[in-house]
Amino acid sequence: MTNPASAPGIAQAIARVREITTALRPPPPPPAGFAGTLDQAMATAPAGVPLAPGVGATMTPFGVAPVAAAGGGTVGQRIAAIATAELGVAEEPPGSNDGARIAQYRTATRGSGVGPWCAYFTSWVAAQAGVPIGPDGSGLGYVPTVRQWAEQTGRYVPAGSGPPQVGDLVTFDRDGDGVLDHMGVITGVRPDGGIDTVEGNSSDAVSARSYGPGGYAGLVRLG
Repeated sequence: MTNPASAPGIAQAIARVREITTALRPPPPPPAGFAGTLDQAMATAPAGVPLAPGVGATMTPFGVAPVAAAGGGTVGQRIAAIATAELGVAEEPPGSNDGARIAQYRTATRGSGVGPWCAYFTSWVAAQAGVPIGPDGSGLGYVPTVRQWAEQTGRYVPAGSGPPQVGDLVTFDRDGDGVLDHMGVITGVRPDGGIDTVEGNSSDAVSARSYGPGGYAGLVRLG
């Protein structure tokens, strides 16, 4: 007796049903670990948006932000690593407060414009690390406002009230007039309490700096 399923018409129908059901199955989960997270992030990132070095990224209402914990480690370690990866980015031309990469930093702050960019840089780094600053994570472009937000949210550590930590945002009063005017990211803490930093808008670039104990106004701790 002939198997009815072997008839050409029925066999084609069965094959078509299998095609449809296969297409409707959900895609397999991404591979575990960092590689899987990065693959998934790159698949969802819009074309033409550069990713931060070593960090998978997707778009947010205010620019580029990462897949949380894509870089592994603590929040502070991620912040320090992301900031360090930007060393050498410079204004184009020098003194312009602008450049292709610096324009990317501004995307992390709502309402930003060309101008002094140390706070834009730290806002971008924080967003990349998955801990955006400012109301609703909208970023902040003015150092005194960063301090105000940090105080209101219990994240501000005045100089002398606690030891610095890697990944802290660090604020400065370079003119000594009581108005904060610069900030960066702590990338190292020395045994004597001195700090190593990476700072945007330092000598027209993202630059590494070092300070002795207490050589800053305060800290913003995000993790």
